[in-house]
Amino acid sequence: MKQKYGLLFLVGLLATSVEATAAPPPYHDPAPKKYDITARASEIDPRAKEHPEVEFVFTKNGKPSDVEHGVVDTRVAPQGKLVIWLMGYNGQLFDRIAGYGLHGIQVHYANGWFGKLNKEPPPDDQHLGRIRLEAATGEDFSKAIEIPKPDGMMERAYQLVKHLSKEHPQGKWEQFLSKDGKGLDWSKVIMSGSSHGSTTSARFALHQKVDRVVMFSGPRDQLERWYELPSATEKNRFFAFTHVLDTGWSGDHYCRSWQLLGLNKFGPVVNVDKTPVPFGNSRRLITDAEVKSKDPAKTAHGASTPGGSAIKGPDGKYIHEDVWKYLFLHPVEKVGKPVPFDPDCKIDQTVRKKK
Repeated sequence: MKQKYGLLFLVGLLATSVEATAAPPPYHDPAPKKYDITARASEIDPRAKEHPEVEFVFTKNGKPSDVEHGVVDTRVAPQGKLVIWLMGYNGQLFDRIAGYGLHGIQVHYANGWFGKLNKEPPPDDQHLGRIRLEAATGEDFSKAIEIPKPDGMMERAYQLVKHLSKEHPQGKWEQFLSKDGKGLDWSKVIMSGSSHGSTTSARFALHQKVDRVVMFSGPRDQLERWYELPSATEKNRFFAFTHVLDTGWSGDHYCRSWQLLGLNKFGPVVNVDKTPVPFGNSRRLITDAEVKSKDPAKTAHGASTPGGSAIKGPDGKYIHEDVWKYLFLHPVEKVGKPVPFDPDCKIDQTVRKKK
């Protein structure tokens, strides 16, 4: 009898493993190409509402501001992963996401609160983290803001993917819906953002298990300790990249958040301009490449992502293509050797550095 139950357990375990690693559905597109599909959040879901108190509206200056994007390239073998980008649409970044075989969406959700509610010092060391979580989930985590479920990132992302699965069958978007069709399959989701968006991505991934987190120029929230909370997402799935001239780095904000997240367990801080891919399998990547700008710190803040501030070589091509691909595709099981906390990184940011 024990042998029978043991065999049943092994069969069940094997079935679970096969299901978890099942290949993504192939495309059957008669005219394969890269698609950039747009839709307005207010039209996809009639429950969606404006929240002008945190600059969360559907139109600005007479133009739609709730336009969302879904991008996929049916010419590229699919990875079966969905990137949710938590900042304004970045066409050059999405070109690469699609080129990697990933699906990508950019959703319009209540993220305009930051300029209104980010007051220093915060009332406690979880204040901004709770607001981020409410904006992401639409659940009641913070007394400082009231965001209903239809206006949170989770529901906006679900509604957009559901819309895309109906309107764009070539893209096989339905693979990212949960089995019951009532939400997303978060095990296939890569959360990503820059600055404010990278910080919310990290906070959300502590709450909700996801496939990976890609953090550009962040996370920040340098006066908070939510980074140390138990994480639903394994920490080896968090990847970060920034420029050293970014004030978030020079002010020890990023090194602090990376250490509090425990990313030192997966390798040292690696300069990608001096160490070739795979960068020692580290999760903490920096660049000190020359920034040509009248405002180097501001330009450096955007230099971590493809676009106008990204750094180019003498040939006019971006020098960090390998870095961007690594962040999104590097196998999570391959990690660097653990290192101790950096004693020179200032953890207690409540005491300002002397200039």
